Parts: sequence; structure tokens; C-alpha cells
Amino acid sequence: MAACASKGGCPSDYVALSIAVVSMISLLLKVTLPYLIHKIPRPKGSSFWLVAIQVIASFNLLLSIVIALNFLKFRKRHWWRSCYLWAVWIEGPLGFGLLLSCRITQIFQLYYIFVKRRLPPIRSYIFLSLILLPWIASAAFIHIRKPLNYRCHMGTVWIIPVMGLHALYVVSLIAFTGAVRHVEFRFHELKDLWRGILVSAASIGIWVAAYVMNEVREDISWLEIASRFLLLVMTSVLVLAFFSFSISQPLISLMSLRKKDHKEYKTMSQALGIHDSGILLQREPISIIDPNEPLDKLLLNRRFRQSFMEFADSCLAGESVHFYDEVQQFDKIPIQDPVRRIYMARHIIEKYIAAGAPMEVNISHRIRQEILSTNDLSHTNLFKNTLGELMQLMKLNLAKDYWSSIYFMKLKDEVSMRTVDHELEHASGWNFSPRLSSVHCSDDPFQHEHSPRYSACHSHDSKLQ
Repeated sequence: MAACASKGGCPSDYVALSIAVVSMISLLLKVTLPYLIHKIPRPKGSSFWLVAIQVIASFNLLLSIVIALNFLKFRKRHWWRSCYLWAVWIEGPLGFGLLLSCRITQIFQLYYIFVKRRLPPIRSYIFLSLILLPWIASAAFIHIRKPLNYRCHMGTVWIIPVMGLHALYVVSLIAFTGAVRHVEFRFHELKDLWRGILVSAASIGIWVAAYVMNEVREDISWLEIASRFLLLVMTSVLVLAFFSFSISQPLISLMSLRKKDHKEYKTMSQALGIHDSGILLQREPISIIDPNEPLDKLLLNRRFRQSFMEFADSCLAGESVHFYDEVQQFDKIPIQDPVRRIYMARHIIEKYIAAGAPMEVNISHRIRQEILSTNDLSHTNLFKNTLGELMQLMKLNLAKDYWSSIYFMKLKDEVSMRTVDHELEHASGWNFSPRLSSVHCSDDPFQHEHSPRYSACHSHDSKLQ
């Protein structure tokens, strides 16, 4: 036992290592499965890279404990096993420090978005770099003074300030969480914040106890083996319990596989419970589509908007129509409900407005900056100027081609058939709704003869009769 206590490779070490591997695999599955199963496009900006950095920091933290505390048995002492590399740099600035700094950055964003009702005044990567500086400075100081022994242990004089730095960041988490505790979050953000604080505080307590036991009674082999086993197991629990999608990507958090009875939400408007934001129902009111009416008036008709959106998507130019549709959902939220309005506004900005957004719309720099620098994310006119610019683009680039496309022909036939059904139903009292009321792509015989994209976007030869 004494040999494996100093050189590693004890049976309990491999058990703890197995638990760490399982926790890391579970964490990777939690991160990737929602994207793989629900085919969600990878978000850009801080909502993605903050989550990715947390995963990297979790891996670094686990690996640093495994290497620094001799969980694996090596025949020779290699240079890359340096205590200062793993126990100081990888465990500190690139492990636990980076993990907590990412969470503090996320809470900083929540504070500004939901309390101040504006986007943060400083970019996330700059804020993260600033709050990581104490960890880098501490690691550099320890590296210069070299207080570690050959077992990567440091004296009690060093343990107190080092663990004090760990505790300082947990206290910062508590302070930021207290500043947003009154916000009525919709995606369990506050619950995830308190859970992260609880497990990180518990981890620090166990780490302190383990380090003290190792320093005071370094001659007791079983104590060293048990303490490092407890350290790695607790860290494995920490990286799993600390991770959360809800803070940066609330919609993806609802798609978590651990929720067995959750509803399936495909859009933010559905997740926020916005009335009349689901799929188009067959029994919805029918209205005649008049091409002579203004486009902004026609788009208020959900049946027309869906058809126009499908046409725009076939032309690879659907961003403007999707943006219009989501702004309509934003406008449905009462002004007395600022939290839901902010959720929707944040979603729209990240998806359509921010530079490099997945469906970035083509608007002027001035309009874009007006939204990004707004003082009230719940304001009723937040996207008014953007809609004005995009409406002009849709009239010039999409509307003319749409009236000669197969999408409008299908919509016209569907409205005509449903109008006839509606009149017969009222005249005879019978319900004719089971009849076919629309032509689907797979059933349309002309769909196989003409390329939809070509017909929809480029053909002006076909005229409506």
C-alpha cells in the first residue's frame, strides 16, 4: 500500500479514475446530444464558446488532479509531469479558475440583460480575461517561489491563501446570484446557479480537508489514498453538477434528455408560451389573398406568411421572413411582462442581429447598432426600424418572384378549396373538412417536373390565370 500511495496505481485510484471518465463522457453527451438529436444549428458568439470553455476547463480540472496526485503509475519521472504544470497552471487558471470565471461571466450577462435590460457594455471574452487575471498572477507567483514538494503538496502556509482564492470566486458567484435572485426566470437559471454554488463550495471544503490531512499525516498511506480518491470523485460530481445550458442557451436546456415528460419546443415563442405561436391549424379563418395589397399587410396573414417563408427559404433568402415572424411573436407579449419580452428580444438578437449570427439579416450598420446599444430590451419599438428596412428588401427581391412561383399557386388553390368547403359546410350543415385542402410537395405531380427552387426564384414566364 505504501508503494502505490506514493507512486500511484492503487485499486481505488482506478475506481476513482473510472468515475472521472464516466463523468466526462456524460458531460460530453449532455453538450452534444441536443444538437445531434434535434438538429439544432451551432450557435455563435458567447452563448456557444462560454459553454465550450466550461467543458474544456472541466476536463483540465479532472486531468490535473489525476496527474498531480499520482493516480496513474509511471515507471519514469517525465518532464511533462511537472507539479507546477498540472497542480498550479492546469488546475488553477485553466481548470477550477476558468470554470468559475465562465460562470461569473454568464451571471454578469444575466444581470445586465434582465436587471439593467440592456446588453453588457463589455464583450464576454474581455470580461472573462479580466476576472481570470488573479488566477494567472497567483499561478505565476507560486511557480516563481516553488513551494511544492515532490508529491505536489504545499505547506499549510500556502494552502490557506490558495484555497482563499478559490473561496473568493465562490463568494463572487453568491454576490452576483443575489443580484438576480428577484428575476422570474423561465428556464431554471436561478436553480442552476445555486446548485453550482453549492457543489463548488462543497468541493472546496473537501479539497481543504484532503490537503490538510495529507500535509499533517503524510506518513499514513491509507489516508493519502483515501483523500485523493475523495478528491477526484468530488471533482467528478462538480463538473457534472456545475454544467448548465439554461444560462447561455435556454431553449436547448428544454431539450435535455433527462426530462422525461417535457413538451417538445422547437421555437423560443413556444417555449415562452406565446399564444398562437405553434403550427398553422387547418381550421384557422380563411381570407382571400390579393396580390395588389401591400406586402406588410399580407404578411399579417399567417397562411400567406408561411407560404412566403417557404418560398424565401427555397431561394436561400428566408432570414428576413423568419425575422419578421419572430418579431410578430415578440409583439404579442404584453408590455407588463418584461422578462418574457427580454427572453424573446435576446433570442432574436443572437439569431438575426449580432454579427455572425446564424441567420444574420442584411441591415445597415446604424440600425444594427441601435438595437445592440438599446437601453431597454423590452421596448415596443425595438425592432421597428429593422422591420422597415427588411420590408423594403423583401418587396424588391422576393415579392415579385413570389407571385409567379409554384408556392403562390399552391396557396391560391388551397384557399379556393377551403373556401368552397366552408361555403358548403354553412349551406348544408355538413362538415367537409376531411377533404384534401392543400397540395403537398410529395403529392404534387408538377413537383417532379419542375425544380421548385428554379421555378420559385427565377421564373417569370408562368402567369396566373
